[in-house]
This record gives sequence, C-alpha cells and structure tokens, in this order.
Amino acid sequence: MNIFERLQSAVNSAQEERELPDFIARDIETILQQRADFSARAAELEQLIEMLSNYDTYGQTGYLGMGIDSVILQGAVGRLLEQRREQ
Repeated sequence: MNIFERLQSAVNSAQEERELPDFIARDIETILQQRADFSARAAELEQLIEMLSNYDTYGQTGYLGMGIDSVILQGAVGRLLEQRREQ
C-alpha cells in the first residue's frame, strides 16, 4: 500500500470511527487528487497519517491531552496545501 492509499484509508477511518469533519476530509481529498504535487512530501504525509490515526473529536480534553483535535489537524493540512502553492 503506497502512502496515498494509506492516507485515504486513514481519512476513511477517521470519518467513520471518529467523526472527522467533512471540511478537513475535503482538504485531504485535494491532496489525494493532486498526488504529483505532494509525492515528494512523504515525511509530511506520514505525519498527517499519524495525526489522523490519533484524531479525537474531543482531542486535548482528556486526562493526558494526547489526542489530535480538528484545529491541530486543520493546521497541518493547511500548511501542506499552502506549501504546495508556494512552490
């Protein structure tokens, strides 16, 4: 499974199991549709996959504050998209 397939799987899982907001999923879909623009960004995509696996609708509210909430995730996705525009 390549990195984009893993990203798609992580998005699907976060949407189905952890209520990932649609607006974040749409932004990630942009990344998935424009693979050529992001193929050299493997490290950032790996981090995004990890963040999706740790996504929690109520992230940062638990005892340990270990979850990733929508604000953190949206920021990471936004940075990826912005960096692509700057290239």
